[in-house]
Amino acid sequence: MKSILEYKDYHSYMQDYYDDRKCHGAFSWREFCKLAGFSSPNFVKLVCMGQSNLSKVKIASTAKAMGLVGYEEEYFRQMVLFGNATSDSAKRDALLEMERIALEHKVRVVDSETFQYYESWKYPVLRELAPMMPGACPRDLAEECKEYVSAEEVRDILSFLVKAGFLKKNGEKCYSQTEQTVVGSNEAIPIAIRARHKEMGSMAVRAVDRYSAKERYFTGVTIGVNEEAYDRIVDEVETCCKKVLSIANEYKNLNQVYRINFQFFPCTNKIKENGHA
Repeated sequence: MKSILEYKDYHSYMQDYYDDRKCHGAFSWREFCKLAGFSSPNFVKLVCMGQSNLSKVKIASTAKAMGLVGYEEEYFRQMVLFGNATSDSAKRDALLEMERIALEHKVRVVDSETFQYYESWKYPVLRELAPMMPGACPRDLAEECKEYVSAEEVRDILSFLVKAGFLKKNGEKCYSQTEQTVVGSNEAIPIAIRARHKEMGSMAVRAVDRYSAKERYFTGVTIGVNEEAYDRIVDEVETCCKKVLSIANEYKNLNQVYRINFQFFPCTNKIKENGHA
């Protein structure tokens, strides 16, 4: 059985543990439940199937039943907290703690770089801006940003972008983008993306009054849709995004960083058929 540090879903880990024990000798769900301190003979099976969750008070006894001690027990605890969390902040805290434990024991499990890259608008903006200004010092880059960022922050962010492989340093104060895109685990990406959407949405609100109509473009429509129309519109927006990237990549003499937001969200509840005859 692979190391617990290679797992992110505690349901899967518990299922694999059971399967491994089963393969190496007589072992039943009833016995597993008894060892973990559950009165129901099938509860652990339901947890492994994802039909029930493990409560906080049962984490320790379940870990003990699987022979987990030390950092393995703590990693299992964080997996349970992550899997059961209902808020982005709680999920983020658990994932980062899993990352810390994993890195301490030389195993990479989740992408903490993903959180850092999406932590602020400063990372993607400076990733775009730095190659446009070869030879510029951090203060020069900071002064060109519409939102405030200090020279010290710029220096740290550039260092991170190079270390994480998002920028390549070509001599003193000269940068170019690598081919690497921002990727991460399926668990980390949604949390990080939601944080970015919130921040960029706030920047868009400020831009309405901050810039003239010649500098920014805002438009929108309010429409009625059904599920099929929704899916088609989402596909069309995704196609548009790819086209926008393609257009930008046609040009080499870039001189400004822009952000495009597409917001498509419900303004009402779904209306039940014949609900208002």
